[in-house]
Amino acid sequence: MSKLERSCFYILLSLSLSATACNGHGGNTKEEDAILKKPPFAALTDSLNGDAGDKAGIYFRRGDLLSRNDLHELAANDYKKAWELRPDEITGLRFASTLSIISRPQEAIRLLEDCRKKFPNNTGFSNMLGDLYLQVGQTKQALQLYNDMLHADSTDFEAWYEKGLLQEKTLDTTGALASLRKAYTLQPVNTYALELAYIYALTRNAEAIDLCNEVLGKDSTHELIDPLFIKGIYYAGIGEGKQAIAQFDSCIRRDWKFTDAYREKGIVLFHQGKYAEALEVFQMTIKVSNTYADGYFWIGRCYEATGHKEEATLFYQRALALDKDFTEARERIQRLK
Repeated sequence: MSKLERSCFYILLSLSLSATACNGHGGNTKEEDAILKKPPFAALTDSLNGDAGDKAGIYFRRGDLLSRNDLHELAANDYKKAWELRPDEITGLRFASTLSIISRPQEAIRLLEDCRKKFPNNTGFSNMLGDLYLQVGQTKQALQLYNDMLHADSTDFEAWYEKGLLQEKTLDTTGALASLRKAYTLQPVNTYALELAYIYALTRNAEAIDLCNEVLGKDSTHELIDPLFIKGIYYAGIGEGKQAIAQFDSCIRRDWKFTDAYREKGIVLFHQGKYAEALEVFQMTIKVSNTYADGYFWIGRCYEATGHKEEATLFYQRALALDKDFTEARERIQRLK
């Protein structure tokens, strides 16, 4: 997939899905027709109703215009017509992206599987298909897809990277490290280096420090935060609390709103038994973001550790209110009853 095509896909994928509720699948035809007869769509609609020669191209252009106006259901209809008239690569990509936006991933998957057969040299379809397999929980199919891509081209660094992320998600740490290392060797960019370093940090491997220092060495503006944060994770993992806190403080100096750095610093202090200091740090997290569930949870942990059960329960409840899936907060509430 070209950088332009991949950018288009992720921009489309990140658009608000609110249009879906307004333009449900199989919406009112009269209402749809009324929209298409109004500006800015009217001119293209008139062309389609007339003797226009390139109807596929007009459907495609109207689909793009509808998409830019968040009318994704209508856009999908136009992309479908364009695809049926002229099944080319860009139409396939745009049609599949739009199907994903309007929560029809299985249709998008079937389309992309067809596109892969029609256009085997276009890796864009494979990349998008892998993303959709993951979206619907088909991890085995995604892994097989990446293996097929790498069998066809072992230098495809994007496939190595995506495979590594999938292996990390499925807790195949050894496989993830191997795949991400291969991706970084082929394309030594910061994104790959930091993903690799993060896994090394979690596994207490000192290569995390080397990779982070390598990235920091190229940071002439001294603005990067992630390498410092990862170094902090590594030092915390091996019990070097002082060095860990130094790294988290460096993160905070570069971005005082970086809540995760406060949290990790506070956790180090908490495990050192410095509950009062930890509490002050955790309180900063909810000052920075009053919807940060982890901050409320760890304030609760500090209160629980110091015997203030009512206060602890209150903060656990606040954490759970912000994140309904916060299992540990729910368990601690039950335990304190």
